[in-house]
Amino acid sequence: MELLKHLNEVNDVSVKSVLDPEAFKTYGRVVTGYDFSEVIAYMEKETPIPEQGNVYVASVPEMENLAVKEKVENLLYGGMPIEIGYCNGRNTTYNGFEYHKGSEINIAVTDFMLCLGHVWDIKDNTYDIKDVQVFFVPKGTVIEMYETTLHLSPCRVTDEGFKGVVILPKGTNTPLEKLSPVDKESELLLQRNKWVICHPEREPLVKQGAVTGVIGPNKELHY
Repeated sequence: MELLKHLNEVNDVSVKSVLDPEAFKTYGRVVTGYDFSEVIAYMEKETPIPEQGNVYVASVPEMENLAVKEKVENLLYGGMPIEIGYCNGRNTTYNGFEYHKGSEINIAVTDFMLCLGHVWDIKDNTYDIKDVQVFFVPKGTVIEMYETTLHLSPCRVTDEGFKGVVILPKGTNTPLEKLSPVDKESELLLQRNKWVICHPEREPLVKQGAVTGVIGPNKELHY
Protein backbone atom coordinates (compact mmCIF):
# COMPACT_ATOMS: atom_id res chain seq x y z
CA MET A 1 0.00 0.00 0.00
CA GLU A 2 1.88 3.01 -1.34
CA LEU A 3 0.06 5.66 0.71
CA LEU A 4 0.67 3.79 3.98
CA LYS A 5 4.36 3.50 3.11
CA HIS A 6 4.50 7.23 2.34
CA LEU A 7 2.77 8.17 5.62
CA ASN A 8 5.38 6.20 7.53
CA GLU A 9 8.17 7.95 5.65
CA VAL A 10 6.95 11.49 6.39
CA ASN A 11 5.99 10.99 10.06
CA ASP A 12 8.10 10.38 13.15
CA VAL A 13 5.54 7.91 14.55
CA SER A 14 4.54 4.56 13.08
CA VAL A 15 1.34 4.40 11.06
CA LYS A 16 -0.34 0.99 10.93
CA SER A 17 -3.38 -0.13 8.95
CA VAL A 18 -6.78 -1.07 10.36
CA LEU A 19 -6.64 -3.89 7.79
CA ASP A 20 -3.90 -5.49 9.91
CA PRO A 21 -6.06 -7.51 12.34
CA GLU A 22 -3.18 -8.20 14.73
CA ALA A 23 -2.29 -4.49 15.07
CA PHE A 24 -5.91 -3.36 15.34
CA LYS A 25 -7.38 -6.11 17.52
CA THR A 26 -7.34 -4.28 20.87
CA TYR A 27 -8.84 -1.14 19.34
CA GLY A 28 -11.55 -2.54 17.09
CA ARG A 29 -12.34 -4.61 14.00
CA VAL A 30 -13.23 -4.22 10.35
CA VAL A 31 -16.97 -4.67 9.74
CA THR A 32 -18.23 -6.48 6.63
CA GLY A 33 -21.58 -7.70 5.37
CA TYR A 34 -23.50 -4.41 5.45
CA ASP A 35 -24.39 -2.32 2.40
CA PHE A 36 -23.49 1.28 3.20
CA SER A 37 -23.47 2.43 -0.44
CA GLU A 38 -26.47 4.77 0.01
CA VAL A 39 -24.90 6.33 3.11
CA ILE A 40 -21.61 6.89 1.28
CA ALA A 41 -23.41 8.34 -1.75
CA TYR A 42 -25.26 10.80 0.49
CA MET A 43 -22.00 11.82 2.16
CA GLU A 44 -20.25 12.37 -1.16
CA LYS A 45 -23.07 14.48 -2.59
CA GLU A 46 -24.56 16.34 0.36
CA THR A 47 -21.86 16.97 2.99
CA PRO A 48 -19.10 19.49 2.27
CA ILE A 49 -15.63 19.65 3.79
CA PRO A 50 -15.21 22.98 5.61
CA GLU A 51 -12.52 25.40 4.45
CA GLN A 52 -10.99 25.31 7.93
CA GLY A 53 -11.24 22.99 10.91
CA ASN A 54 -13.83 20.24 11.25
CA VAL A 55 -17.58 19.92 11.24
CA TYR A 56 -19.35 17.25 13.30
CA VAL A 57 -23.07 16.49 13.07
CA ALA A 58 -24.29 13.80 15.48
CA SER A 59 -27.56 12.92 13.75
CA VAL A 60 -28.60 13.32 10.10
CA PRO A 61 -32.24 12.32 9.47
CA GLU A 62 -31.62 11.69 5.76
CA MET A 63 -29.02 9.04 6.55
CA GLU A 64 -31.04 7.62 9.43
CA ASN A 65 -33.96 7.08 7.02
CA LEU A 66 -31.89 4.80 4.77
CA ALA A 67 -32.56 1.05 4.78
CA VAL A 68 -29.23 0.01 6.33
CA LYS A 69 -30.04 1.72 9.64
CA GLU A 70 -32.42 -1.06 10.71
CA LYS A 71 -29.79 -3.75 10.16
CA VAL A 72 -27.11 -1.79 12.00
CA GLU A 73 -29.45 -1.06 14.89
CA ASN A 74 -30.66 -4.64 15.25
CA LEU A 75 -27.48 -6.58 14.45
CA LEU A 76 -24.47 -4.38 15.29
CA TYR A 77 -26.14 -2.75 18.31
CA GLY A 78 -28.38 -5.61 19.41
CA GLY A 79 -31.63 -3.72 19.05
CA MET A 80 -30.48 -0.53 20.76
CA PRO A 81 -31.33 2.83 19.12
CA ILE A 82 -28.55 4.54 17.17
CA GLU A 83 -27.71 7.85 15.53
CA ILE A 84 -25.97 8.27 12.17
CA GLY A 85 -23.94 11.43 11.61
CA TYR A 86 -20.61 12.52 10.20
CA CYS A 87 -17.33 14.29 10.76
CA ASN A 88 -15.69 16.11 7.84
CA GLY A 89 -12.65 18.34 8.03
CA ARG A 90 -9.00 19.17 7.65
CA ASN A 91 -7.57 18.15 11.02
CA THR A 92 -3.88 17.15 11.22
CA THR A 93 -3.29 17.06 14.98
CA TYR A 94 -3.93 14.59 17.76
CA ASN A 95 -4.17 16.39 21.06
CA GLY A 96 -7.50 15.32 22.49
CA PHE A 97 -9.32 12.03 23.04
CA GLU A 98 -12.80 10.82 23.86
CA TYR A 99 -14.51 7.53 24.55
CA HIS A 100 -18.08 6.30 24.83
CA LYS A 101 -19.96 3.51 26.59
CA GLY A 102 -20.80 1.47 23.49
CA SER A 103 -18.93 0.93 20.23
CA GLU A 104 -18.55 3.56 17.50
CA ILE A 105 -18.84 2.66 13.82
CA ASN A 106 -16.77 4.73 11.39
CA ILE A 107 -17.11 4.60 7.60
CA ALA A 108 -14.20 6.07 5.66
CA VAL A 109 -15.82 8.02 2.83
CA THR A 110 -12.28 9.18 2.02
CA ASP A 111 -8.90 7.88 3.15
CA PHE A 112 -7.90 9.20 6.57
CA MET A 113 -5.86 8.44 9.68
CA LEU A 114 -7.14 7.79 13.21
CA CYS A 115 -5.10 8.29 16.38
CA LEU A 116 -6.15 5.68 18.92
CA GLY A 117 -5.39 4.76 22.50
CA HIS A 118 -6.73 2.66 25.37
CA VAL A 119 -8.77 3.91 28.30
CA TRP A 120 -6.70 1.77 30.66
CA ASP A 121 -3.69 3.98 29.93
CA ILE A 122 -5.40 6.99 31.54
CA LYS A 123 -3.76 7.39 34.95
CA ASP A 124 -5.25 9.79 37.48
CA ASN A 125 -6.83 11.71 34.57
CA THR A 126 -3.58 12.06 32.67
CA TYR A 127 -2.74 10.39 29.38
CA ASP A 128 0.68 10.31 27.71
CA ILE A 129 0.69 11.08 24.00
CA LYS A 130 3.41 8.46 23.47
CA ASP A 131 0.81 5.73 24.09
CA VAL A 132 -1.10 6.66 20.91
CA GLN A 133 -1.08 4.37 17.88
CA VAL A 134 -1.85 5.96 14.51
CA PHE A 135 -3.89 3.92 12.01
CA PHE A 136 -4.54 4.45 8.31
CA VAL A 137 -8.16 3.81 7.28
CA PRO A 138 -8.57 3.25 3.52
CA LYS A 139 -11.53 4.75 1.67
CA GLY A 140 -14.58 2.49 1.85
CA THR A 141 -13.50 0.70 5.02
CA VAL A 142 -16.05 0.24 7.83
CA ILE A 143 -14.64 -0.20 11.33
CA GLU A 144 -16.01 -0.78 14.79
CA MET A 145 -14.06 0.95 17.56
CA TYR A 146 -14.62 -0.67 20.94
CA GLU A 147 -15.79 1.39 23.88
CA THR A 148 -12.35 1.12 25.51
CA THR A 149 -10.73 2.89 22.54
CA LEU A 150 -9.66 6.51 22.88
CA HIS A 151 -10.19 8.48 19.67
CA LEU A 152 -11.25 11.84 18.30
CA SER A 153 -11.37 13.45 14.88
CA PRO A 154 -9.74 11.72 11.92
CA CYS A 155 -6.64 13.30 10.38
CA ARG A 156 -6.47 14.09 6.68
CA VAL A 157 -4.08 12.49 4.21
CA THR A 158 -4.72 14.94 1.32
CA ASP A 159 -5.06 18.70 0.92
CA GLU A 160 -8.79 18.25 0.28
CA GLY A 161 -9.45 16.92 3.79
CA PHE A 162 -11.50 13.94 4.96
CA LYS A 163 -15.07 12.69 5.21
CA GLY A 164 -16.28 10.02 7.64
CA VAL A 165 -19.61 8.59 8.80
CA VAL A 166 -20.03 8.27 12.57
CA ILE A 167 -22.56 5.84 14.07
CA LEU A 168 -23.11 5.80 17.84
CA PRO A 169 -25.71 4.92 20.48
CA LYS A 170 -28.54 7.45 20.15
CA GLY A 171 -27.99 10.67 22.07
CA THR A 172 -24.19 10.42 22.21
CA ASN A 173 -22.30 13.72 21.88
CA THR A 174 -25.33 15.84 22.68
CA PRO A 175 -25.68 18.35 25.55
CA LEU A 176 -25.80 16.95 29.06
CA GLU A 177 -26.90 18.55 32.30
CA LYS A 178 -23.70 18.30 34.29
CA LEU A 179 -23.71 16.95 37.81
CA SER A 180 -20.96 17.27 40.39
CA PRO A 181 -18.28 14.61 39.73
CA VAL A 182 -18.02 11.76 42.23
CA ASP A 183 -14.78 10.17 40.96
CA LYS A 184 -11.97 10.70 38.45
CA GLU A 185 -13.89 9.28 35.49
CA SER A 186 -16.92 11.49 36.06
CA GLU A 187 -14.61 14.52 35.92
CA LEU A 188 -14.01 13.60 32.25
CA LEU A 189 -17.72 13.54 31.32
CA LEU A 190 -18.25 16.46 28.94
CA GLN A 191 -21.41 15.60 26.99
CA ARG A 192 -23.91 12.77 26.89
CA ASN A 193 -21.99 9.48 26.66
CA LYS A 194 -18.78 11.42 25.92
CA TRP A 195 -15.76 11.32 28.24
CA VAL A 196 -12.95 13.64 27.12
CA ILE A 197 -9.32 14.35 27.97
CA CYS A 198 -7.30 16.92 26.02
CA HIS A 199 -3.97 18.66 25.62
CA PRO A 200 -3.78 22.20 27.12
CA GLU A 201 -3.33 23.52 23.55
CA ARG A 202 -6.56 21.99 22.20
CA GLU A 203 -8.42 25.27 22.63
CA PRO A 204 -11.92 24.23 21.47
CA LEU A 205 -12.06 21.43 24.06
CA VAL A 206 -10.47 23.54 26.78
CA LYS A 207 -13.17 26.17 26.23
CA GLN A 208 -15.83 23.48 26.60
CA GLY A 209 -14.40 22.53 29.99
CA ALA A 210 -12.51 19.36 29.09
CA VAL A 211 -9.90 18.06 31.53
CA THR A 212 -6.45 19.07 30.25
CA GLY A 213 -4.70 15.81 31.06
CA VAL A 214 -2.91 14.89 27.81
CA ILE A 215 0.81 15.19 28.44
CA GLY A 216 3.62 15.35 25.90
CA PRO A 217 3.99 17.26 22.63
CA ASN A 218 1.03 18.68 20.72
CA LYS A 219 1.46 16.23 17.83
CA GLU A 220 0.82 16.92 14.16
CA LEU A 221 0.66 14.34 11.39
CA HIS A 222 2.05 14.93 7.91
CA TYR A 223 1.02 13.55 4.54
